[in-house]
Amino acid sequence: MTGDEGETRLLPSGDGITSPLLVLVGLGAEGADRDPGAVRRAAGAAARAATNAATVAIALPAEDAALVTAVVEGWALGGYRFTTYREETRSEDTSAPEVVVLSSSARRADLQQAATDAEVVARAVAATRDWVNTPPVDLTPPAFADAVVAAHKAATKGRGAPEIELTVHDEASLAELGCGGILGVGAGSSAPPRLVELTYTPADAVAHLALVGKGITFDSGGLSIKPGGSMTTMKCDMAGAAAVVQATLAIAELGLPVAVSTFAPMAENMVSGSATRPGDVLKMYGGTTVEVSNTDAEGRLVLADALVRATEREPDVVLDVATLTGAMVVALGDRISGVMGSDEVVADVVAAATDAGEAMWPMPLPSEMKERVRSSKVADLAQHDWVRWGGGLFAGAFLREFTDGLPWAHLDIAGPAFHSGGATGHLTPGGTGAAVPTLVAYARHLAATRAAG
Repeated sequence: MTGDEGETRLLPSGDGITSPLLVLVGLGAEGADRDPGAVRRAAGAAARAATNAATVAIALPAEDAALVTAVVEGWALGGYRFTTYREETRSEDTSAPEVVVLSSSARRADLQQAATDAEVVARAVAATRDWVNTPPVDLTPPAFADAVVAAHKAATKGRGAPEIELTVHDEASLAELGCGGILGVGAGSSAPPRLVELTYTPADAVAHLALVGKGITFDSGGLSIKPGGSMTTMKCDMAGAAAVVQATLAIAELGLPVAVSTFAPMAENMVSGSATRPGDVLKMYGGTTVEVSNTDAEGRLVLADALVRATEREPDVVLDVATLTGAMVVALGDRISGVMGSDEVVADVVAAATDAGEAMWPMPLPSEMKERVRSSKVADLAQHDWVRWGGGLFAGAFLREFTDGLPWAHLDIAGPAFHSGGATGHLTPGGTGAAVPTLVAYARHLAATRAAG
């Protein structure tokens, strides 16, 4: 065994090994035993190697809170499986093994709390993965809204559970509100759109965070239809909405002293005689008009309505999360999210991502993008232009128009939200739950900063 990152070896009992099975996992380069990212990936690889175990003792580095978090999250997420639609697994025992994390500092209260908190975040990530992995025929906007209602019910049930308000706007309510972006994107589908709003207001809140997530349950591109091969993974286009909902439930379960207002616009972007056409003008919630030129740039339209709704709550910070642009994948690849917006907020989001073990990179919003966004000859804003360069930045500049000047950051998770390859580290094929750990870490950071004055 060389110890390369992710390398595993299985040794059966005997020759001094008293456990039924010993799993060795490589951490990689020298010093990786102090790197939470390497430990998280190693724990994920080990989880897939130690199958069919009733009890497991993990002896990876776990001497501080960050390493304990990495071990717990890595193990839980590396062993994640989505088996709902697999006949051969329905009769299997899928119960999780009893897991003990070995640490010489196990009696420390902060390490015990880190393990408990990591379990909460891991469950939120796994639930996000479940929603993203669900076939779009079974997760239409109404079904997605129903799934959020069910998750909310489970999260608020029982003694001591957090109080979280829930509102679901159907197509009639959206029309009454004037949410032209959500209605315009969903106009071509037989499954009507929804807008789900969650409100968590703890009594000890020291800050107010608004979260907005793109929830396109399937994206055909609309009349600006995608090539067939590009539709294959488009069930993941609701990953932003899934992330903000599950992050909100996790923040509430953790009892963080941060009020959270969450908005998840949901629509299916389909082709039909009633679909929005290039050249149409939509009136967003709040009155701004937008000229549509590419119906495959639909995410920014549903986010626009939700962002204005979010600003009305007068939060301290607004974060939106979306699988928004292929341009960001071209720029940063499929493992790194782009972050743009207010400089201070962007810096804090990137720092939170680092703490949470996610890769995010700051991107600029050049001044010329404002001119491009305002280039429509018939409406207040242009939804898209056909300049080849900077499409991800254009999308960010478009969203900025709906933030009312509040501190804001846009997280483009188009690459990291879906993993098309084989399992690696704590990532498994399909939905990844991207941004959930970062949002929780950001809320924790926001609370600590505001509490410190």
